Amino acid sequence: MRLFVIVISATLIQVTPVFAHPEFQRYSKGVSGRSVNCAMCHRHSDGPEGLKPGQIGSLNQDELNALGLARQALKPGAGVQSPILNEFGNSILNQLGKEKISELQQRPELLAGALSKTNDLDGDGIPDVEEFKDGTHPLNSLDGHPWKLFKNNLGKNWFDILMIILATGSGLYGLQNMLLWLSLKAGKEEGHRVR
Repeated sequence: MRLFVIVISATLIQVTPVFAHPEFQRYSKGVSGRSVNCAMCHRHSDGPEGLKPGQIGSLNQDELNALGLARQALKPGAGVQSPILNEFGNSILNQLGKEKISELQQRPELLAGALSKTNDLDGDGIPDVEEFKDGTHPLNSLDGHPWKLFKNNLGKNWFDILMIILATGSGLYGLQNMLLWLSLKAGKEEGHRVR
């Protein structure tokens, strides 16, 4: 059994370039101008090949079986979870299916148009498809186009910001009045001493 796992792992490592999709990474990098690595879709930043955690060589038998099922998900909506893909990669696989992903390898610019415009896996308010085009990580809520993150965070936290401004303004107003009162009191006391 152990020999079987080793043989399967070695075979999968050899054919992995067929299953990796660096053209999508190159497209995102080219459009966004940002450094994009395989971790946008894969569990490991070096992609699916290798022996590191999240790569094919590190998978146990159950994970290899799950990988086989994920690679058979030719049509959309299969609901599979590949052990070498992260949530975004699995979302793409389940939205499009393996056949459509293979078709899009020739025209990676069409991937963004094929994905859902409403999915937001990290909850930062920026749809995952926009994060793909911006070259930001769709699973990291702190990574996003700065202006889009600012607008979304301002929209989410406007009440807190308003309260901070009001509290600061009230505090400064109170401090100014207290200093004015102290200067008036000091002026009156000095006036009494002069007489």
